[in-house]
Amino acid sequence: MKKWRKYVPLAGLFLILAVAAIIMIPANAKTDETSTIPQRVYFGDIAVGGMTQEEAAAAVQNYLNELQNKTVTLKAGGNSVDVSVSQIGLTWANPEIAEEAAGLGKSGNLIVRYKAMKDLENEDKVYELAYKADSQKISQMLEENAQTLNTEAKDGSLARENGSFRVIPGSQGVSVNVEESTKIIEEYFSKEWKGEASSIEVAADVVEPRGSEEELGKVKDLLGGFHTSYGTSSAGRAKNVQNGASKINGSVVYPGDSFSVYEAVSPFDAENGYELAGSYENGTTVETYGGGICQVSTTLYNAVIRAELDITERFNHSMIVGYVDPSADAAIAGTYKDLKFTNNTDAPIYIEGYTQDMVLYFNVFGQETRPSDREVIFESETLSTTDPGVQYQASGGHPIGYISQKQSSHVGYTAQLWKIVKVGGVEQSREVFNKSTYKASPRIVVVGTASANPEAVAAMNAAVASQNQGAIEAAAAQWNDAAQQAAAQQAAEQAAQQQQQQQQPEEPQPQPGDEEPKDDKPQKEDDDDKGDKGKKGDKNDGDDSEE
Repeated sequence: MKKWRKYVPLAGLFLILAVAAIIMIPANAKTDETSTIPQRVYFGDIAVGGMTQEEAAAAVQNYLNELQNKTVTLKAGGNSVDVSVSQIGLTWANPEIAEEAAGLGKSGNLIVRYKAMKDLENEDKVYELAYKADSQKISQMLEENAQTLNTEAKDGSLARENGSFRVIPGSQGVSVNVEESTKIIEEYFSKEWKGEASSIEVAADVVEPRGSEEELGKVKDLLGGFHTSYGTSSAGRAKNVQNGASKINGSVVYPGDSFSVYEAVSPFDAENGYELAGSYENGTTVETYGGGICQVSTTLYNAVIRAELDITERFNHSMIVGYVDPSADAAIAGTYKDLKFTNNTDAPIYIEGYTQDMVLYFNVFGQETRPSDREVIFESETLSTTDPGVQYQASGGHPIGYISQKQSSHVGYTAQLWKIVKVGGVEQSREVFNKSTYKASPRIVVVGTASANPEAVAAMNAAVASQNQGAIEAAAAQWNDAAQQAAAQQAAEQAAQQQQQQQQPEEPQPQPGDEEPKDDKPQKEDDDDKGDKGKKGDKNDGDDSEE
């Protein structure tokens, strides 16, 4: 009985404290009807005390906006690229902490509420910010930067030295695994990222090179070869042929791979070793960088078809060329005309290209599987020709009597190329391999029509319009003679006038002190230019340099 009485005062004390808490907390609750977050509460480094839930969320979003420019370095196999946080679609992953923070000291039983408030008096309450990255944006970002992060495997190659082949080993490459790397980046931002610049090692697969010693060792047989002469070429064209051959020489094409001549030899500019030379453009011959490069593609074409590789793209020239038979050519122009072929054999092929004594050579080496007595022959057949004719062009920049060839003619052709296969000297097959059409291009002759005599100009223009050689030559002779006679007569009249002036007595000169009479009339300004304005034209021999 005495023991129970002893605890009565203590129980009363607890009761008093509870009542006080009840009285105090509702009082505070009345002031927090807007659900503001208590003081000394932080979301990461963001002080959100005194804010509503909405204001705290806005503060976090502003913080996220500031983080968008942070840099993250992605690494893969020694390669790296810097990307911004904005590229991974970063968002706030735990917005529920705003509601939780606003409820501190306002939810739970009396003791929990009281303890929460007392804790805030002693120390800050910090909620860690959680982040989430967008997997779709991460994948897109990785795809966009794959070229920088990946290292292409370098296939084994060959070098031909003194008639023998030497194997050049390849090297491994790396390729970013987009799916696995996306997961790595997602996990990093959700668990590890602290809002600072950082680096991430992404997942990458090792890419083994092609071309083992054994595989490349199969290349030892000559499958096909061809050569053409460029002995009449200009210095610039010869340089272009040599340069183009050197860019193809040493190329190794693996089974199933395609080869593009345009990709191998372009761009056509001085920086890539090319010079100005003649090429075809819209039916005429013009000077361009790389003029003559089509002899390279043509010579290679003939070597490739004798090796019986698959031709996937080939175009003939717009006009006939002189270094191969009709339909045996292969033109390249810009990106719309190219020579492409595919290695349809089971072994790599090696392309050898070189020049010697103004002759261009191409040889295709590989593994010969065709019978030794099998022979492949290509024959050109002309189906029709078109007379190019002559085109006369009037030129007011040249005097009457000037007649000069601007461009030589090109006969038009329709032709086809036959492929003939013989085994043991006996013909096994004969088929049309390709067909080609070449435009006719007229011989262009420039005729001078300039004269001070309008009648002469009209007569010459009419003669040129007739496109009749006899009429043009007759008019040129007639009006050129007339012009010469008129010029001679004018010269004679001027000479007579000068002689007459010399024979007249010299007028006395005014002496010092004598008053010279004033002439109030203005002096006439002699603006009649009687000088010969005709320009002598440089004759164009019409050298037809091919593309």
